[in-house]
Amino acid sequence: MSVMNGEQSVTPPQGECVYTSCYCEENVWKLCEFIQTERTAPLDEVFVVFISNENRTVPLWKQKAGHGDQPVIWDYHVVLLQVRQAVSLVYDLDSLLPFPCSLQLYSAQALRSDRRIKPAYCRKLRVIPADSFLQNFASDRSHMKDADGAWRMPPPPYPPIHTAECQMNLDQFISMQPAVGWGSVFSLDAFLLHHRGTSSSSSSSSSSTSTSSSSPTSSASLL
Repeated sequence: MSVMNGEQSVTPPQGECVYTSCYCEENVWKLCEFIQTERTAPLDEVFVVFISNENRTVPLWKQKAGHGDQPVIWDYHVVLLQVRQAVSLVYDLDSLLPFPCSLQLYSAQALRSDRRIKPAYCRKLRVIPADSFLQNFASDRSHMKDADGAWRMPPPPYPPIHTAECQMNLDQFISMQPAVGWGSVFSLDAFLLHHRGTSSSSSSSSSSTSTSSSSPTSSASLL
């Protein structure tokens, strides 16, 4: 384990983590695998959080792909959440914030608020226990190929992640329909109330915009 910004990390230092740009779901799977293999934390305090919505247009601030204080518009994003009694930690390999980062800081600086943005951009979060994610997640990476079969972004160097029963179920994790897939689905406010005891109304909101996504989209006004 390493110590960064006063917080004890259960992962390798950020620069030593397995990372491939635009494959956030696999990056987080590898973090879960490390924690399970190295036993750096009880796996029952570790969760995978998919951030998306029905339109697959969700803003996040403090992302490496952003510009200044403008948000990046992702179709979905995935982070690791470690729920602890003292302070819960977020591990986001695409963020400019500390790694790990307290949930309080991450919610204020990266998630901010849904109160002043269009409903089409309001975030939902699917929270999945890490052991369930490790056991059930599968991706053949077909979502990262264009109509001609060419890669939109270079894939990770290791083989695709799959289970004995399934080669591809990524959409079930991105879906924000509660009856689909694994884990529990929350609105942003409900997620923060559940994990922090506060809603996003006290978080900073912004009307600035940016472009990008796991499959980049065009910029649009959030207001």
